[in-house]
Amino acid sequence: MTMAEAAVPLDLAAIDAFIDGMGDEHGSLLPVLQKTQDTFGYLPKEALTHISERLNIPLSDMIGVATFYSQFSLTRRGRTVIRLCDGTACHVGGAGRSVELLKRELQIKPGETTPDYEFTLEVVYCLGACAISPVAVVNGQVVGRATPEKVMGLLEEARQDAGARLAATAAPAG
Repeated sequence: MTMAEAAVPLDLAAIDAFIDGMGDEHGSLLPVLQKTQDTFGYLPKEALTHISERLNIPLSDMIGVATFYSQFSLTRRGRTVIRLCDGTACHVGGAGRSVELLKRELQIKPGETTPDYEFTLEVVYCLGACAISPVAVVNGQVVGRATPEKVMGLLEEARQDAGARLAATAAPAG
């Protein structure tokens, strides 16, 4: 986290509204963590501390739950999350070449995020889709037969989307 990120307070209103809307189900931590992950893209410590106080759950228990489930991240991730399976069927199908390609192209290792927060690269060891191996998941979309060429095409698409997003935010309001 950069100093600039640390200086910007989180807007927790959506999380509070979600908790308030749960009514008597205050014991349901997972939906609150999912909402927080969806809202911020990860589970910021400030948000976890706030939720801990709201739900009267020790912060250590919440972090235990958050680190148990792979869907949660305690660190900021990229806008585009690329998961490559390197389990047995995918590995035999050549997934390692795609991993190496993305490491080189993005200049990050698996588990890391690019400095501009555009991409996060993750390697997992089973996505349960062996019949269409090798498998990639890009922002939740499963892609079968993910050859290095196909993975490069997915990366180029994601880069174009990132460029369009950047151009849209840089355009003056008309």
